[in-house]
Amino acid sequence: MNKTETMSAQSWSRPQLYEIRFRGHLDARRAQMFEGLEMAQEPDGETVLTGPAIDQAALHGILSKIRDLGVPLLSVKRLSADEASAERNGAP
Repeated sequence: MNKTETMSAQSWSRPQLYEIRFRGHLDARRAQMFEGLEMAQEPDGETVLTGPAIDQAALHGILSKIRDLGVPLLSVKRLSADEASAERNGAP
């Protein structure tokens, strides 16, 4: 196994925490599509999903749901351990 494969396997050895932003707000029925993720609907019209993806297939599944809704994807950010801790503690 080369160094790239080793690093990739290590990074997915436990769920990674992501922050995913898209434009628009969801009604309660559509919000259920993202069960297991925290959802914040911001006053500027953006929605922020935060939560774990156990592997790349799970992450792509979340992104596919956003695509299927037809809303513009604004950003996908993998959170560092410090950012994840701040998210859990409610820090801005």
